[in-house]
Amino acid sequence: MGKLDHKVAIITGSTRGIGKAIAHEFVREGANVVITSFSATNVEATLAEFSAGTVYGAVCNVASLPDMEQLFSAAIKRFGKVDCLINNAGISDPFCSITESDPNEWGRVIDTNIKGTYNGCRVAISYFLKEKINGKVINLAGSGTDRSSNTPWISAYGSTKAAIARFTYAVAEEYRHTGISVMLLHPGLVRTGMVSAENPTSELARQLNTFNTILDIFAQPPTVAAKLAVKLASTWSDSKTGIYLSALSSTSKKRLLLTYPFRKLLNKIDRQTY
Repeated sequence: MGKLDHKVAIITGSTRGIGKAIAHEFVREGANVVITSFSATNVEATLAEFSAGTVYGAVCNVASLPDMEQLFSAAIKRFGKVDCLINNAGISDPFCSITESDPNEWGRVIDTNIKGTYNGCRVAISYFLKEKINGKVINLAGSGTDRSSNTPWISAYGSTKAAIARFTYAVAEEYRHTGISVMLLHPGLVRTGMVSAENPTSELARQLNTFNTILDIFAQPPTVAAKLAVKLASTWSDSKTGIYLSALSSTSKKRLLLTYPFRKLLNKIDRQTY
């Protein structure tokens, strides 16, 4: 018996990194999963990693409300219902100051991360209310969410993650008495393409040693966040809302910092990009 048997989940941005790890973990726990990406090629490649019948793939631009509505319609047609939405799709701005930033790129981060989360919540909650489903919505936090988390050089990304946190708590309060759970998940620091040092900007190149050291100390595999996502999507969160779980809690930070010298000495630092 899995923790998510007979559940159906949509996971946006799930053809790589954290989203794909969550998809694999959900399927292992018995769920059917809808894989999404902006790229049809990425969707097809990811579907090949799963057993037939457990997943369905769809192309979706989360910044488009009609796209999100079509995504839900396709998921319901394929699996009969949706129990959980994970608003995972997100992008970051290049590592640079705002005076060196591209205004169009800065705006694209806002559209994808904030509008995408809004669109997902709007469609999911409307569906849950209509069908009287005590559904689950899990929004993704990140650097910028916590008050002590400052994000110089990636101001767009950090701003979106701060906004998503406030948005999540507001929506959770709006629907507190409906049985719908609206929650926040911080995946911690994960080596994905988003934090890759390949083709660094001039500012990142200047800070590369510090950047790599931070990754060596605090980066964790995406399976850590994936297991927390399962917990949030399971019966554990029934009748709860406004919950915040973090893969990089204060306890985790202390553990990673204390074990870093030993991991470095024993060559046990995972530098794989997921």
